[in-house]
Amino acid sequence: MTPRLAAGSLVIATHNRGKLAEIDALLRPFGMRCLAAGALGLPEPEETGTTFVHNALIKARAAAQAAGLPALADDSGLCVDALDGRPGVYTADWAQRQWFEGPPGRDWNLAMGKVEGLLQGLGAGASRRASFRCVLAIAWPDGSDVAYEGRVDGDLVWPPRGQNGFGYDPMFVPAGHEQTFGEMAPDAKHSMSHRADAFAKLSREQFGR
Repeated sequence: MTPRLAAGSLVIATHNRGKLAEIDALLRPFGMRCLAAGALGLPEPEETGTTFVHNALIKARAAAQAAGLPALADDSGLCVDALDGRPGVYTADWAQRQWFEGPPGRDWNLAMGKVEGLLQGLGAGASRRASFRCVLAIAWPDGSDVAYEGRVDGDLVWPPRGQNGFGYDPMFVPAGHEQTFGEMAPDAKHSMSHRADAFAKLSREQFGR
């Protein structure tokens, strides 16, 4: 039987403020008090998985054991059809600056440029189809866990457009729309995002709605 969340404290196993804000907004109506892993001083485990599900479970299990509370982790990324699904689980790694590119940290303009450079290298006829994938995993201190997967399909544009969102949002236009995620108001993006799709599955099973 699938374990269920009860209203109360839930550790969000991310140090990404953008993800934390999105997840908190989704869970707040269900009486969940979201606690950031960073604010609790929890270390980030090494993400050694080769799938979104595996990496999400690694993070959720580590946070649940360290905090002694239920924990939710997100693992998500951009999968580009013409690049054989890359960057995929390495989506964040593509934004990591090297020592010769500037100070340590993530540079999403750099990451988007890498994707575009590879697509341009394939020629003008290369498909620009892509999808954002998201897995939301919940783990409990007793070792129970469950995962929910969502996705949104679309196309990549260049140059990037919009200042909203984070990550690759400014170059991704969801199917059936003209604006990028970076141009959309947050509420509009949240209603159709890969995270929203995964959360819809989570909320049906965990909260019955």
